[in-house]
Amino acid sequence: MNQSSMNIRIQTPSPPLLLPRAKLSSQGTRPCNRVQLEALSNYNLAKRSLATRCYLGWPRTLVTMAQPLHTNSSQPGALATPGSQEVSTSIVGNEKLGVLLLNLGGPETLEDVQPFLFNLFADPDIIRLPRPFRFLQKPLAQFVSVVRSPKSKEGYASIGGGSPLRRITDAQAEELKKALYAKNVLANVYVGMRYWHPFTEEAIEQIKRDKITKLVVLPLYPQFSISTSGSSLRLLENIFREDEYLVNMQHTVIPSWYQREGYIKAMGDLIEKELGNFDRPEEVMIFFSAHGVPLAYVEDAGDPYKAEMEECVDLIMEELEKRRIDNTYTLAYQSRVGPVEWLKPYTDETIIELGRKGVKSLLAVPISFVSEHIETLEEIDVEYKELALESGIENWGRVPALGCEPTFILDLADAVIESLPYVGAMAVSNLEARQSLVPLGSVEELLAAYDSQRRELPPPVLVWEWGWTKSAETWNGRAAMLAVLVLLVLEVTTGEGFLHQWGVLSLFR
Repeated sequence: MNQSSMNIRIQTPSPPLLLPRAKLSSQGTRPCNRVQLEALSNYNLAKRSLATRCYLGWPRTLVTMAQPLHTNSSQPGALATPGSQEVSTSIVGNEKLGVLLLNLGGPETLEDVQPFLFNLFADPDIIRLPRPFRFLQKPLAQFVSVVRSPKSKEGYASIGGGSPLRRITDAQAEELKKALYAKNVLANVYVGMRYWHPFTEEAIEQIKRDKITKLVVLPLYPQFSISTSGSSLRLLENIFREDEYLVNMQHTVIPSWYQREGYIKAMGDLIEKELGNFDRPEEVMIFFSAHGVPLAYVEDAGDPYKAEMEECVDLIMEELEKRRIDNTYTLAYQSRVGPVEWLKPYTDETIIELGRKGVKSLLAVPISFVSEHIETLEEIDVEYKELALESGIENWGRVPALGCEPTFILDLADAVIESLPYVGAMAVSNLEARQSLVPLGSVEELLAAYDSQRRELPPPVLVWEWGWTKSAETWNGRAAMLAVLVLLVLEVTTGEGFLHQWGVLSLFR
């Protein structure tokens, strides 16, 4: 398909450069006082806004044809705030506007758990296999989902028998529709889940039936990651590529929005309210717990998730400083799976360490979640709370996910409205050059569009080399991985083997 036929554009949070204020300590804690920009060497001090990263060499003037966002400070780390201009009805005109909310999805019943896990682990953005072994993606997903489902069912049973994510996301969609209507913007709001119903494909079919002509795509992940927003956008790109109606539909994507003033304020409101439930609020450590990703995503693939998460935490603490809340705080990463190294520090290890250091009051903040689901209701509320109490922490609290918090919903509505001038907007030079605005046609291009250091994934080794070489090590590792995968498949299908005898399979539960 000719790329020029795909009228995709990525909406950017703010045209000016937005630099992170500081990088959090990998050791876990530090005071919330404002810090300088000295710790930014490995994030690339010249971090570009998403506008700079997504336009891939196009003229800078293309970004500024409409400037709906402004920063309230010329300093790095300034919040992206709504502009003061009125909404122009000419932006939408007689077009039918739709908003597509993207989210993870979750099993609604215990019977849904195993097929949900299969969909999750069948995604190559979740389990990344070397190119020669990608044919094993589904068999491996089947194996892992079967092994993990018993324990996962126990977790979902403990929170009512299923995930509330669909119900909450549907409510968010309805409230967003009302908020847009109150701002004189008529739009249908759709929900597309990545791994369970309503699937993204189902949402797209409804969008086509409703004859939507302009679409704003809004992932419900504040920070961008290859494994969340990236996976959903890659799927969406594949759907668009194969459908003539979608190819001709104008649309824009808001890839991340963690810097928005309304989102930061809403988080500050929830934290301030929960601090008030402690007898001595000033002694409480604020514990930000984010969903983790494999370390290789950040170091090898250039995933900006870690940097955006650290900047987001700094912005929230800056908001709290304005309210004279000067508690100590830390950031850690939860929900790691498998033997590979994930982003550190880990939430469970950090909780134990804080207890050892004498911390007595802890307020958990699920920073990467805007809806309640198993990671908040079971992992944080049950597992981590129990671990904290066992580690000597006496007072435990948890900030609820944003859900339908009014300030948050109104900010999402503003984000949609501010993106409207970009829907289908193309510079004349690009039209003449027959180029699409953002080339989302491949994994490498998608990752490069969001890579703060403009690096692509390392190319696969295509030539066999003999001897003690990097190529030979790579192929030896792949051969070993293949052997292990075959062994695991035999173990799970036959129920016999030394792994069962040694209890190794218990590691997957």
